[in-house]
Amino acid sequence: MSSKGLINLIPLAGKQLLRHRVRTLLTLLGIGAGIFLFTLVESMQGAVSAVTGAQASEATLVVFRENRYCPSTSRLPEYYAEEIAQIDGVREVIPIQITVNNCGASLDVVTFRGVPPELLHRYAPEIEVLEGSLSTWQKTDDGALVGKNLADRRGLKTGDSFAAAGVRVRINGIIESPNAQDNNVAYVHLPFLQQASQRGLGEVTQFNVRVEDPAMLDRVAEQIDDRFRSGESPTFTQPESAFFARAAQELIELTRFTRWIGLGAVIAVLGLVANAVLLVVRGRVRENAVLQTLGYPDRAIAWLVLLEGLILGLVGGLLGAGCAWLFLHFSHLSFGNEGQIMAITARLDLVLRGMGIALILGGVASLYPAWVSVRRPIVESLRS
Repeated sequence: MSSKGLINLIPLAGKQLLRHRVRTLLTLLGIGAGIFLFTLVESMQGAVSAVTGAQASEATLVVFRENRYCPSTSRLPEYYAEEIAQIDGVREVIPIQITVNNCGASLDVVTFRGVPPELLHRYAPEIEVLEGSLSTWQKTDDGALVGKNLADRRGLKTGDSFAAAGVRVRINGIIESPNAQDNNVAYVHLPFLQQASQRGLGEVTQFNVRVEDPAMLDRVAEQIDDRFRSGESPTFTQPESAFFARAAQELIELTRFTRWIGLGAVIAVLGLVANAVLLVVRGRVRENAVLQTLGYPDRAIAWLVLLEGLILGLVGGLLGAGCAWLFLHFSHLSFGNEGQIMAITARLDLVLRGMGIALILGGVASLYPAWVSVRRPIVESLRS
């Protein structure tokens, strides 16, 4: 069938759907709900990929308290930094304090990272200040640089006061970074956070240790743990990449079941479109026979049914994916566990993917109804 003929059938397919407005509307709402769920699941899986795919330095070790399961349980003396720096192969040691408002799984995790202000550019070199001033933050003891996602979620702007986990700060700037974690935390001065979190000066959560050569990672890590094995706070040291993978493992487990939800949504949409189009075909047996009598070939009738399914899929997909994008854009959802944060952001490519899936499902679901519409003899259809 020519492309011109197909284009001419589109208005007719639309009119056929509008003849049964209530059924068409309910079908569109069902498709929209399924694609809405599918888009949310895909957004969550994308957020997991962003966390697990974080760019870890190949020459950085993370040192924290042995048997640590939450940042609040990792307490290391700050003077460990001086002893670690004396180990052969160590280039730099950055002490870090981490405080979170909820160590367990939560949809609203606020993480404070305390770092020496003069070392922030070394710990997070990729951050960009969107609002406010970095110099102001360096001069203000209780100042904070807040990630863009956290600021949007809490409705924060430069100059505001902000309190969480027993820590109150004044926002000196809004930052953004290619590293997803930087966009969901608040950077503060290390001494301020040590006192504000009531842990006192001289105690930190972890050390980031940069070595001279990536080939030395294992040797340096072993020497660090050996040095403090019998000390007041035994340590556990691992490469930064392994640290990210371990921290994100529970997030992966918590979101793994969502794949089944996405699959269920796709199957539901497929069945819904197939049922709706099949009902339309069964209600138009005589009308299709009349069209065939007037000279419409079987392939034109089949294409008419297919176009109805494609229109339902496209419009329902646009409705569901569009609503999912608006929901994520304005809700600024995030999911965290043990201080590791996963931001679920609205992405245009996922909206387009959801619409594409709905369109494909609409076409696939219409194949059987299209075959049913042309398989009966004209005379039998006219008598039905």
